[in-house]
Amino acid sequence: MKEFLTDLLRFSHPERFVIVENPDTSAIRRYIVKPKRLLLLFCALVCVGALLLTAFIHITVLQEVLPDYVSDEIRSDARLANTRLIALEDSLEVYAKYVEQLRRLLTGDLDSPQATAEQPPDEQAVSTNGSMDTEPGPLSDNWMDHRQPAVPITHLPANSKASIQQVSDGQRCLSSFQAPAMPPVTGFVTRGFEAQAGHYAIDVATQEGTLVRSVGDGYVILADWTQKGGYSIAVQHADGFVSIYKHNARLLKHVADRVQLREAVAVSGNSGEYTTGPHLHFELWNNGLAQDPQLYLLGL
Repeated sequence: MKEFLTDLLRFSHPERFVIVENPDTSAIRRYIVKPKRLLLLFCALVCVGALLLTAFIHITVLQEVLPDYVSDEIRSDARLANTRLIALEDSLEVYAKYVEQLRRLLTGDLDSPQATAEQPPDEQAVSTNGSMDTEPGPLSDNWMDHRQPAVPITHLPANSKASIQQVSDGQRCLSSFQAPAMPPVTGFVTRGFEAQAGHYAIDVATQEGTLVRSVGDGYVILADWTQKGGYSIAVQHADGFVSIYKHNARLLKHVADRVQLREAVAVSGNSGEYTTGPHLHFELWNNGLAQDPQLYLLGL
């Protein structure tokens, strides 16, 4: 047998092999073996065997023993970690801007940016460097209607209230809006009312998680998420007043809920697109016209 294998590996031209099953019989089979075809057959058998072995490993638990094996769970965790890393980088950038704004506020560096040559002075946005909102303005072409004092175009005649049925104080649905009122949160104003810049509100910097309180009795007419203002809530008061509270972390009331004066309606936060730090964006409207909230609030 050893001599047969040695001769088989050494041949370089076709060889003839004779196989005899029994020396006593005449049944003899002869085969001509070509080296090239035998080598090709051997390589084909090796490739097929390797493919079958690879497929077997990948469809069974044996794949876990491979050095470069990565499971679907690890891939999912890696994608989640990458997403959180990107979000963390964005948050660090936002808080860096917020800290810079606080530094400018504490050092008194609140000068407004100088006017550019492309815009006339009466059309430039009036904004301080301590602003928390990043919303561009103006938001409307009729911003001049909201310059203070903003009053409705038409008024009811002085005696028109006589036709309204008089009810006792105990039967009133809502008490009149009382001004000046306590501010909705405790903090300091980082940006004031700027109708020309489209900022019909004040921004009050406050610690995240502070309770936001209603400035008067009323009913909730909006309580939802908005892309720009984040979690926002609006309260309809008597005498045509509406107060709006934006950029909250979460809301405590639903639409149609009755709220009392100084009742908590939300928790302050930093939600929404147009914000660079935890603060409350507070708006006050009267009969469709924006009002400067600082004229109606105490201590701001």
